[in-house]
Amino acid sequence: MANLFDSLDWALVQTFAAVARYGSLSGAARALGTSQPTVGRQIKSLEDALGVSLFTRQPRGLALTQTGAELLPHAQRMEETVNALGLAAAGRTETLSGPVRITASLFTAHHILPPMLALLRQQEPRISIDLMPNDATDNLLFREADIALRMYRAEQLDIVTRHLGELELGLFAARSYLQRAGTPRTLDEMLQRDMIGYDRSDLMIRGMRDVGIPATRASFATRCDNNGVYHELLRAGCGIGVAQARVAGADPQLVRLFPEFPLPTLPLYLAAHEAMRQTPRVRRVWDHLARHLSEWVIPGSAGRPAA
Repeated sequence: MANLFDSLDWALVQTFAAVARYGSLSGAARALGTSQPTVGRQIKSLEDALGVSLFTRQPRGLALTQTGAELLPHAQRMEETVNALGLAAAGRTETLSGPVRITASLFTAHHILPPMLALLRQQEPRISIDLMPNDATDNLLFREADIALRMYRAEQLDIVTRHLGELELGLFAARSYLQRAGTPRTLDEMLQRDMIGYDRSDLMIRGMRDVGIPATRASFATRCDNNGVYHELLRAGCGIGVAQARVAGADPQLVRLFPEFPLPTLPLYLAAHEAMRQTPRVRRVWDHLARHLSEWVIPGSAGRPAA
């Protein structure tokens, strides 16, 4: 057995951990930057080398066998060690050049980051930017991103997090909708208009109930969970909805309603792995984003606990 593990290819173990994490060959292939057939061959090679079966096929992907589940923690520890080695080495890079990978929500990547990144590229032409718009959680421990812009505090060990402040939310409607339906003068009148809400998420329903509005899913005439599409539905005149006040307030097609109405805020965080945070190019991008994103938050909200 010692000879087996002395010669075991790390790439096969990495593939095993990725397939277990994503539950399919295709998901692992996307994460590893390779093809599905290659991932399949690597899993077969590892199973042959170990003399065990690691996965069984399910209608929606692959499931670990009992043996695979017992071996997975060992593979994950190997993966963590190799990634820690890579992160430590990357953190030693001294030049202010090279790529920096940023992940942010689809809405943030679309509406907030482009001007900031354009300015950064003017100031630091030797730093290239990989922007990953993604509403899922990208793992900073496995170098899926160098910097994450998130609406929640990262809880992983070795992750440096900075609370930049709170983003203001407001009630908005398109001018075209208000011309058609009339501008509501009270909250009761507003609730008689078409409202835009979420589909599967109950976040908005719970938020409205918290302020005394007995909302249900049926309270919303149009529903969508994708925040980017939600915003376009608002601009198109589908009804009254919630939007980031800074973004919507700069849009001439939108009108803010009841600005005094208390809405929760969105916390804004920067996060990076502790080792990568010390890399000059990552630190430069981090500082640039922190400085310019601070202009988007409510004054005095930095360091305030998230709502």
